Amino acid sequence: DPAGGVRSGFLRHRRPAEMTPDDITLTDRGLAPRGTGRVLLLACGALAHEVLALKAANGWDHIDLACLPAILHNHPDRIAPAVAEAVARHRPDYADIFVLYADCGTGGELSKICKDLGVSMLEGPHCYSFFEGNAVFAAQSETEFTAFYLTDFLVRQFDAFVWRPLGLDRHPELRDQYFGHYEKLVYQAQTDDLTLDAKAHDCARRMGLAYERRFTGYGDLARSLARWVEPSDDLPRDHDPDRQETAP
Repeated sequence: DPAGGVRSGFLRHRRPAEMTPDDITLTDRGLAPRGTGRVLLLACGALAHEVLALKAANGWDHIDLACLPAILHNHPDRIAPAVAEAVARHRPDYADIFVLYADCGTGGELSKICKDLGVSMLEGPHCYSFFEGNAVFAAQSETEFTAFYLTDFLVRQFDAFVWRPLGLDRHPELRDQYFGHYEKLVYQAQTDDLTLDAKAHDCARRMGLAYERRFTGYGDLARSLARWVEPSDDLPRDHDPDRQETAP
């Protein structure tokens, strides 16, 4: 289910608590006057680490980041309303707002909301696609329908987002019911991190799947951000947006 079920790594087993304004936290506060030249990236919490790394690497000091809880992926019908509420709340403070979600299981509803609000969002069905590169992911999708994907975020949060919600910490005998039709785990690595690689390999072992590590970098996320927020048309000559070292 590439729209956000077990295949995509985000699970719908638990209904998250009701959203409150406190669920959205700015990681940076703007230094420019209210609404003047500032850009807000309204992102899924699963992308926070990557966005902050790109922000630092590119010197995007005019950008702030606000994150919605990654757990919204467990109930994707709440994503579009939460994005709409956040855009309305933050719009007076920013010259531009960009939404760092793909469709993410909303069935086109998020795209409709963003169009109505006049804000841009990421292209693609989900983060596995835009990290890989949407064109590449689409081209290989017919041969990888038995693959289970993890990103850096989901490797770090594997127990919280996969293992415990599915009850596998208490009932390991359920493994075959969940993963019996999968053949391999593909770790789409955003960074070169030996610790994450070892943990991803262990996730594959626990799931009984073959393991493949595939370095994607930040893919279309980096390219989209550069298009949106670069103050000029020229990207830094010595910067490759697809390959980043592990952020501290």
